[in-house]
Amino acid sequence: MNKTLLTILMFAFLLLFIISPFAALTGLMLVVLFAGFFVLIGNLFQAIIGGDVNSNSP
Repeated sequence: MNKTLLTILMFAFLLLFIISPFAALTGLMLVVLFAGFFVLIGNLFQAIIGGDVNSNSP
């Protein structure tokens, strides 16, 4: 569950970087935003199903 919350937080920061007035390389940041969105959806889907979200736990 911590990985899911961390991914949501990182996705929110990506949105802030794109919206900020001093954002450079906006095209590249949009690509990173779409990649982060798909990772976020994947982690939320794993959390809903109940799979092993924390891959680094033993």
